[in-house]
Amino acid sequence: MRTRTVGEVMSDGVVRARPGTSFKELTRLFSTHRISGLPVVDDDGKVVGVVSRTDLTRRRAARPARTRTTMAGVFARWGRRARGDRSSPYAPTAGTLMTTPAVTVHPEQRVADAARVMQRCRVDRLPVVDEEDRLIGIATRRDLLGVFLRTDDDVLRDVTHAVRTLVPLPVRDGVRVRVRDGVVRLEFPAHEDIDATALARAAWRVDGVVGVVHGSTAPPARSPGA
Repeated sequence: MRTRTVGEVMSDGVVRARPGTSFKELTRLFSTHRISGLPVVDDDGKVVGVVSRTDLTRRRAARPARTRTTMAGVFARWGRRARGDRSSPYAPTAGTLMTTPAVTVHPEQRVADAARVMQRCRVDRLPVVDEEDRLIGIATRRDLLGVFLRTDDDVLRDVTHAVRTLVPLPVRDGVRVRVRDGVVRLEFPAHEDIDATALARAAWRVDGVVGVVHGSTAPPARSPGA
């Protein structure tokens, strides 16, 4: 049985931003690369946050109405221009728009575990980082879900192999495994050396499994003269 890792499905050509990346540049990056979010990294390449199209939309919706121009505002703009600063003091940047801290994963993590992180945190992408938190890739919901597009026959073969090795040889033939739409149903003899929790965990570790139902069967009845 082979379990796929995040490093095998991630994309390593990552579009990224810096904390100082402007709102306009973020919009261009989203449009040019047809993406809905991107990681924000510092000068060392470490992930400090994630910014999404939703963050930009929310900022635009919250933009205050144009205020009345005052002489103080005019003088302030003249002062900034004299210093060569053409930016607006109110212009949003990736650093002010991003969600932080970012939810990240490591390349050696199992795809199934990363998918659960994505579901629990309600995010559509996970920056992949090395042991020093430097960005090395990104895993999207599409990347991770592709692993679950396995046939029931493939899942059945791997689950059967995984659970049978945990069952004592004398009762191994009593193990029954069925798979339908990725949901595994395990049946096994009631035996003191069978750990039901361990069997369920082994099934969950198989790529393509979306659910596990398990239970023991009654031991064979003994004859009256036994």
